[in-house]
Amino acid sequence: MWKTAGLWLLATGITLGSVVWQRLSGPTHPVSGSVSLGGTDIPVRLQRSHGGDGDQPVELRVTDPQVSGEVAWRRYPTQEPWQVLALKREGEALLAALPHQPPAGKLEFQVRLRRGEESAVFPERPAVTRFKGEVHPALLIPHVILMFLGMLLSVRAGLAALARERARRLCWLTLASLVAGGLVLGPAVQAQAFGEWWTGWPVGHDLTDNKTALAAIAWAVAVALSRRQGKVARAVVMAAALATLVVFAIPHSTWGSELQWSEVPPAGLE
Repeated sequence: MWKTAGLWLLATGITLGSVVWQRLSGPTHPVSGSVSLGGTDIPVRLQRSHGGDGDQPVELRVTDPQVSGEVAWRRYPTQEPWQVLALKREGEALLAALPHQPPAGKLEFQVRLRRGEESAVFPERPAVTRFKGEVHPALLIPHVILMFLGMLLSVRAGLAALARERARRLCWLTLASLVAGGLVLGPAVQAQAFGEWWTGWPVGHDLTDNKTALAAIAWAVAVALSRRQGKVARAVVMAAALATLVVFAIPHSTWGSELQWSEVPPAGLE
């Protein structure tokens, strides 16, 4: 009993660590930092993903009324001229809004602040944000739950094989969770967000799609061989668990959907 509980706790810890790493290292995680003007540090946090129909807000809390600024932006990846939006003050906040773009459209942008003769920019290398359609919670919530469950079961199955426990049931549950969450609900979520059901191999290079498919294939092999006993069966299960851990360590949305601007008329350009 204590051994089983310990393995589940260890699997949960590994899974949570993987999830945190994936979110913090991904290209859509907000970029945060600060700039110094007038001897005061001004915190800046910029979103790098925006869902829904509206513009993407840019908001900075700047209590010093002498600080003003602007947001420079252009479509990414292009060499178009930079467009400039003035940051408007509302109380202790400086506000602007990046113009809405079609799903999978990206903008690169940078905040430029001034106080008298002083100036600062953030970030030094412009941030890139991606626009997406709104995903219905009825799809998104079960997708997230099943993917988390698939990762947890994968780690637990690998630990079971390492501890010489029977792992066949865990293998089946892992495969079912990854297929339902990643290969059924995943494309449905992507279709609502970006208008494409599948952008992995062989039609594209989206690593999120590809890594989900690889994990499912690894567990399909593990299920097929888990009926056997012995070192080979345990090794296959551990290999599938390790492969899943490695591929899911790849940050979410890496090489994700990206609109080809040559195929789309400009939106939001003056």
